[in-house]
Amino acid sequence: MRADVVERQLTGLARSGLDSDAFAQGALDLLQRAVPFESACLAFTDPVTELLTGTVKLDLPDARDAEFARLEYETDDINQFQDIASREVPVGVLSLDTEGHPERSRRFREFLVPHFDQGNELRAACRVGGQTWGLLGLYRPTAATGFSPAEAAFVASIAPLLASGIRAGLVVEAADPGREPADGPAVLVVSGTNDVVQASSGVVRRLADLGADPWGELPISLSSVVSAARSYATGRSETPARARIRTAAGTWLVVHASTLSSPHGSRGDVVVTIEEARPPEIVPLVVAAFALTDREREVVRLVLAGSSTQEIAAELFLSPYTVQDHLKSIFVKAGVSSRRELLARVFFEQYAPRIGGTLSATGWFTAD
Repeated sequence: MRADVVERQLTGLARSGLDSDAFAQGALDLLQRAVPFESACLAFTDPVTELLTGTVKLDLPDARDAEFARLEYETDDINQFQDIASREVPVGVLSLDTEGHPERSRRFREFLVPHFDQGNELRAACRVGGQTWGLLGLYRPTAATGFSPAEAAFVASIAPLLASGIRAGLVVEAADPGREPADGPAVLVVSGTNDVVQASSGVVRRLADLGADPWGELPISLSSVVSAARSYATGRSETPARARIRTAAGTWLVVHASTLSSPHGSRGDVVVTIEEARPPEIVPLVVAAFALTDREREVVRLVLAGSSTQEIAAELFLSPYTVQDHLKSIFVKAGVSSRRELLARVFFEQYAPRIGGTLSATGWFTAD
C-alpha cells in the first residue's frame, strides 16, 4: 500500500477515539502495509521519565521483558531509546547506524539474534508536543533485507501521529467506579536475578491489575522501572525510577523503585512500591493528553480551581471573550461541552470512585 495512503489512514485512526491498546494494534497493522516487518512492538511511556508503561506486540513474546529492560536501561549500547528520543529526527536503523556492522550492538548479539533471529531493527521515539508518548521497534529476520533510509524517513514522518494516538487513548475510558480501592501501597522486593523474593499482601491484586502473576515474569512496565532504579543507583541515569501506569480497568498507578543495600554491599535487589495515583499526579498527565496549548493549560488549571470566566480573565490578563474562545477550544479537544463535563473528565474521574472514604491529611482518601 502506498505510504501516503497509510499516513492518511493513521491520521484518521489517531482521531478515532480508540483507547491506547486498540489504537496501537490498528496502527501496527497499518504500518506493516507501508514498512513490511515480521515482528514489532509499540510501547507506551510516561512522558516525564520516558520509562515504558505498557506494550502492544506483534509476534513477540513477553517472556524476556526483564532481559530487554536490563539491556535498555542498565547497559550502554547503540540506538537505545533514550538516545533516539533526544535526536532531532528520532529514528534509528541499527544496520545503518553501525555502518553495516550491527554485531557491534550488544542488543543484537545477546538478544535480537540468539532469541528471535531478528537481525534487522528500526527504532523510533513517538514524540508530540515536546514529549515522548511511545516507542516503536520494527524487526525483520537476520537474512532479510534491512530497513532502508526511505523507510526510516517514513517512520519519522508518522511517529508524531503514533504519539498523538497514544496520547489521546489515555483519556478515552474512565476508571470503573464500582471498583473498590486497594488497601494502601503494594510493596515487592525484586532480586538481582529479577525474581520477586518478597511481597506485601496487596501485590497479588496490583499485579493482577497489570495482567501479571506476582511470582512469575514481571510485566515490562515494572521491569523497566526496576532496571531504571539500578541505572539511577550507579549514576548512569539522572532520573529517579518512577512511572505512572494505567491499568486495563482505567485505574492510574504510580510505581517507584530504588535499590537496596546491605552491610555486605549492594546485591542488586530493588524495592518496588505500587500505589494508586492521586489527582495531583494524574491531572497534569490527563490534561497533557488533551493536546492543549500552554495558554489553554493555564485556563484549565484555573477552571479546576473553580475560577469564573471573569477571574480567569483577570488572572491571565485576557478579555472574557478570549477566555471563552479558549474554553471552546478546550471543550473540543477534551470531548466535552461544558465546564461541568470538563471537571468530571479531568478531576472527578480520579476522585469519584473513592467518594465516601476517609480523607487523609494530604486530601486523598485513606484505605479504611
